[in-house]
Amino acid sequence: MPEGGRAPWQRWLLLSLVVAVADLATKALVSSAFRPGDVHVITPFLNLVLWHNPGAAFSFLAGAGGWQRWFFVGVTLVVGVVLLAMLRKSGGNRLLAAALALVLGGAAGNLWDRVTLGHVVDFIQLHAAGYYWPAFNVADSAITVGVALILWDGIRDARDGRAPAQGR
Repeated sequence: MPEGGRAPWQRWLLLSLVVAVADLATKALVSSAFRPGDVHVITPFLNLVLWHNPGAAFSFLAGAGGWQRWFFVGVTLVVGVVLLAMLRKSGGNRLLAAALALVLGGAAGNLWDRVTLGHVVDFIQLHAAGYYWPAFNVADSAITVGVALILWDGIRDARDGRAPAQGR
């Protein structure tokens, strides 16, 4: 174990914590200022809204009758364990470690909502030319960026002929 008593992967958990705290703080702020269904136009392409999503991405299974809450909690817990295992094995690959930490932090933020509220709070809505992207939140953004970085890391490994998740 390196100086300071922490393995390098454990330091990346701070990024996960920052993501989760930022997600929960922004959700709390919007929830205290808006009512569900409110729409506040910020720019010609950005609205702030308050939507409660009992489903997953794109409101998948939102109308399933309630069982999906604990299903998604279980899936998130399993994914969280897998992400932690991958983070431990990320070695010196900082890009992969950062990506995994972003996904883990986003998953933690949405998990907290799902367990404590029974739904995920979404509040960012992008739109253009009459098309509205489904509302999302800081956690969703971190997950999306993290997944994109994981894909980029994999493409980079393949291009450079390295084994996946090999330390750099």
